[in-house]
Amino acid sequence: MTISDSRQPILIEPDAGRVYDMGRIQAVFKADGSETANRYSISEWWLEPYTQGPGAHSHGEDDVFYVLEGIMSFLIGETWQDFTKGGFVLVPSGTVHDFENRGSERAGVLNISVPGAFEGNMPSIVEWFAKHPPGNTE
Repeated sequence: MTISDSRQPILIEPDAGRVYDMGRIQAVFKADGSETANRYSISEWWLEPYTQGPGAHSHGEDDVFYVLEGIMSFLIGETWQDFTKGGFVLVPSGTVHDFENRGSERAGVLNISVPGAFEGNMPSIVEWFAKHPPGNTE
C-alpha cells in the first residue's frame, strides 16, 4: 500500500465513531478535518421516528447524503422528497436544504460534507439543539 501524503488509514468498527447526541437526533463522525486534510467529513445522522431535522439552512459545503435505513425526507430549495434505503442526494453549496424522518421507523443517512472540517461545528450544533429540541413531524 502506498500513502501519498501524511494521512493514515482510518479503521472504525460498526457503531463506533465520535458521537454527538442531540435528543432525538444523533450524529456519529467517522472522519473529519485533520484525518482528511480538510478535504471532506464523513458522518452518520440518525433520526428517531417522526423527528424534524435542523430546519431549512444553507452553508458553504456540498452535502452528500446516502440513506442507510428507513425513509428520510429532504427539502431541496422549496421541494420535499422522500428517499428510502439506497437513495442518494447531492446538495450543492449555498442550496437551502433540510432533512427529517417522517416515518415510524428510525432513519439514518451517511453524510459526506465537502470540503471537510465540519465536526468543528458540532459543539455549537449540539448546544443549539439543547435549546431547540427537535420537533415532531406529525
